Amino acid sequence: MLSTFGASGDRGSVRWWIGSGVAIGVGLAVLVAMFVIPVITDTGSRLASLMANGLVCAPNADAEQPGASGYAMDSIPENYLELYQETGEDRGIPWNILAGVGQVESHHGRWEGPGITEGHNDWGAAGPMQFGSLDGSAAGNSWGGQPVQPVGERPENGYGVDGDGDGIVNVYDPADAIPAAADYLIAHGIEDDVRQAIYGYNHAWWYVDDVLEWADRYAEGAYDTSDPVRTAVLCELDQDGMPIGRAPDELTQAVVDWALAQRGKPYIWGGTGPDGFDCSGLTMKAYASIGVTVPRVSQDQWGFGPEIPAGEEQPGDLVFFDVTRAGEPPGPGHMGMVIGDGLMVEAWCTNCGPIAVREYDDPNRSDIVGFTRPLEHPDVKAQLEAQDNRG
Repeated sequence: MLSTFGASGDRGSVRWWIGSGVAIGVGLAVLVAMFVIPVITDTGSRLASLMANGLVCAPNADAEQPGASGYAMDSIPENYLELYQETGEDRGIPWNILAGVGQVESHHGRWEGPGITEGHNDWGAAGPMQFGSLDGSAAGNSWGGQPVQPVGERPENGYGVDGDGDGIVNVYDPADAIPAAADYLIAHGIEDDVRQAIYGYNHAWWYVDDVLEWADRYAEGAYDTSDPVRTAVLCELDQDGMPIGRAPDELTQAVVDWALAQRGKPYIWGGTGPDGFDCSGLTMKAYASIGVTVPRVSQDQWGFGPEIPAGEEQPGDLVFFDVTRAGEPPGPGHMGMVIGDGLMVEAWCTNCGPIAVREYDDPNRSDIVGFTRPLEHPDVKAQLEAQDNRG
């Protein structure tokens, strides 16, 4: 049963952003220390090969799908297996993780409990992938509208889709429910952190372990979902083969280089280093590395400005997202540092993954509030001038 639904906010839904890198020396040691990732084969030699050739910041849409084990072919209903594999290929995520969710939620539609083929369970969840379909229930209304509805009547909210093109959005139809589950996992960052995305589907770590255990049994041999994370931490080149994070001047370059050098360290709520950071702690310390003081929290950094029009942002600028939480001051609650080519370096999401480079202008993230350029603030200019005078 899906216990919580909705946008991931500051835990900003991220697609496949595969970006930016720590100095090569941080490499494999940091990754082994920081990441908990499902079964990976021969990662050392593969990573060394990627690093030797220069990792490129690019989507992982062509990720190879694992084969189906004999156990999968014997135990998953044929129509479900086909849907899992087709959806995984279409959405670019491992089909066997979808199958793991389907097994834990409903035994691939075969569980005889309430809500699988009609109605809903006590938490308002329905269908083989157990989407929330009852307003005001514990599971929320994440399907969007009625459990079964014509495409034209589906509201904008929720994850319901017409996966088979029959004109009906049907939570009980695996051809609709399985693609919707894939979209939900993508929106919750499966391309960057598999475990956290599954946790977003049902907030229990035992659930995550169960899904991944089934996913491992369904795959023929081992499978690898970690390439996007490793690339996000280690890549050095943009899609044109040029070095990432090229700033317009030496001072800004020093800020960007410092921020990029923190990649691989964990997100820590309230963290200001050196072992980990939250989003605004990372940017504050990046500017402190050149002797500049900016406010501590994201809301105050946004107010500090000055604002830069969208489309004119450049490396070293800050990007802010429309994320708010109860009890926090007004203003955007998440941010990152622009490094160019539509990418930013960010400390993102408790348990969601390491500090890394990701895309900021992505439809699956929270909306962008705007951009600022701290080095253009009068107070910052005065601080830099005072440094020059002392020098």
